[in-house]
Amino acid sequence: MISKSAKIRASIGLYLVYILISLFFLLPFLWLVSLSFKTVPELFQSPPKLLPNQFNFDNYRYVLWKTDIFGYLKNSLIIVLVTVIGSLIFCLPAAYAFSRFNFKGKKMTMLAILFFQMISPLIVVIPLYKYLSRLGMLNNYGSLIFVYIAVVLPFAVWSIKGYIDTVPKELDEAAAIDGCNKFQTMCMAVLPLVVPGIVSVVILVVVKSWAQFIVPFILLNDSTLYPISVGLVNLQSTADSITTHYLAAAAVIGIFPTLLIFVILQRFIVSAMTAGAVKG
Repeated sequence: MISKSAKIRASIGLYLVYILISLFFLLPFLWLVSLSFKTVPELFQSPPKLLPNQFNFDNYRYVLWKTDIFGYLKNSLIIVLVTVIGSLIFCLPAAYAFSRFNFKGKKMTMLAILFFQMISPLIVVIPLYKYLSRLGMLNNYGSLIFVYIAVVLPFAVWSIKGYIDTVPKELDEAAAIDGCNKFQTMCMAVLPLVVPGIVSVVILVVVKSWAQFIVPFILLNDSTLYPISVGLVNLQSTADSITTHYLAAAAVIGIFPTLLIFVILQRFIVSAMTAGAVKG
């Protein structure tokens, strides 16, 4: 039997590992934030310091009022919102079908979806460019969002299927006895119970779509359509006065919406799980 002191030591060791892993991922972000407040001389200071001598908000004023960052953020929000909606429209029925129905070729189809999940956009973006160019579908949100949905769909289907698998099939049978068809059963009986899982997938789809760079960089030539990921590069290469501290400030502003979405949806996940526990 494990003693109480051994459990405490194990917990302390586990939390220390968590702290080290968190620091590993947080330090680059903290350095980015530090750069966004520094002046030009501080950028080349040796040895470099994590904290600036004083917090210089002029970098943010310049980015907000003298660049087109609001346009880039608006483009990203439109692309991500439509991508999330489109992904859910396709992946929810597919995940429900894979979880509940048995049909010929089911395992092969799921393996094919998993195979497509392993294909990087880097591999297919050049053929996609040539294909969409021949169709005259470059430089528009429709083709770009279609590619985004195709990229995130395999992951979304597999993830939501795993959540639906945890719902007892007896619930489907009870809904059928009450006169619900398959679509009504999915929408009114099953999906409300996996809302935390759906929101978790939405968070990851948002982050993955927001950070997508290669696809919009190749498929878009009009700078007015650039999302924030490509807009930052365009900002660096076209504006003569943009330097590292301005670019760092723009990057922090670009990261902020995803952090805000994550915080909002993360609280929603906790509240949904708590409500489910109380109902149970």
